[in-house]
Amino acid sequence: MTENDEIQGQTGEEIRMPDITYKPGYNKLDSFNWLKDIPEPADGHDIVEIRFKNTRKGFYRNVNGLRLEIGDVVAVEASPGHDIGRVSMVGSLVGEQFRELKTQPLPDDIKKVYRKAKAVDIQKWEEAKKLETPTMLRSRKISEELKLNMKIGDVEYQGDKTKGIFYYIADERVDFRQLIKVLADEFKIRIEMRQIGARQEAGRIGGIGSCGRELCCSTYITNFISVTTTHAKYQELSLNPQKLAGQCGKLKCCLNFEVDCYIDAQRSFPPRDIPLETTDTTAYFLKMEVHKGVYWYTTDPHSTANMLAIPVQRVREIQAMNKKGIKADRLLVPDESWEATTVSEDLLENNSLTRFDLTPSKSDQHKHSHKRKNRRFHEKKNDK
Repeated sequence: MTENDEIQGQTGEEIRMPDITYKPGYNKLDSFNWLKDIPEPADGHDIVEIRFKNTRKGFYRNVNGLRLEIGDVVAVEASPGHDIGRVSMVGSLVGEQFRELKTQPLPDDIKKVYRKAKAVDIQKWEEAKKLETPTMLRSRKISEELKLNMKIGDVEYQGDKTKGIFYYIADERVDFRQLIKVLADEFKIRIEMRQIGARQEAGRIGGIGSCGRELCCSTYITNFISVTTTHAKYQELSLNPQKLAGQCGKLKCCLNFEVDCYIDAQRSFPPRDIPLETTDTTAYFLKMEVHKGVYWYTTDPHSTANMLAIPVQRVREIQAMNKKGIKADRLLVPDESWEATTVSEDLLENNSLTRFDLTPSKSDQHKHSHKRKNRRFHEKKNDK
């Protein structure tokens, strides 16, 4: 269930909200309530978390003591008027969220939850959401007419249709004072301009990544962690900007997913910048395979010729010998049974491509043989 699902109801009718259960990746703004089976204290927790469109969230105080559950549609205090959102977190888990965010707002700064949304509130909310796309397209034309170097990527209406948030991206500072006046006269609402980055825009719009899956930022990533080329170096990836950049033009967020695993695996690895001295030659580091525990060395530091794969343990032994002034006889131990190349097992090697084809029955075989006999008879007749 997402916030764009249409909820219809007539004035005066009781609206039954559908049950919303937690499903990983189903809505990136939902939070798993891992404290739901633990009884709440007697005094309870009067602060709840409310989510709105896309990545906008806020904390509100339940001053009226409403029995709120995750997924309930509520009317909350806004400036001005009121807004409509869904409850995304309740109970003691909100306090844990405060600790994670390392913030503790003052009681006077937290706005209030008015009530559970009525039929009239939901109808007006649905009408406001239907205006968002036409408003965005019209506002883009207005910004082009004013020759502003900016792009309006999304528009979010407040639940009571009195205010609109215009999300835009720009490479430099934009003077949009005239734009606000034109938009206010055009749409008769209060205008708020909010600048976002390229990552946030990709998360709001969505798309398909180079892996063939939907973008992580539009499915489950709720906060963006900085990504640098160091993450790619730890994973021994080619520093090719075309391969490392996502659709937003920045480094892919997925570079953060496995970097901790690579860092932990390399903690016990010997240094790479120390060449290996042997009685015959000197080997220089070229590359490594982290999870196989292999260093690749070459005798020429400026060429990839004569590459040799050496296990990490053997590299550590040779470096210890060189540190004592002893040169190793050879890079690899003669009885070492390590192979640099691994052959993948082909599970379909002994299976035929036609193994699933149906074998013809005896009646089918008889029909085909009869057709062949008739064909031969006609061919002989025509020859005569």
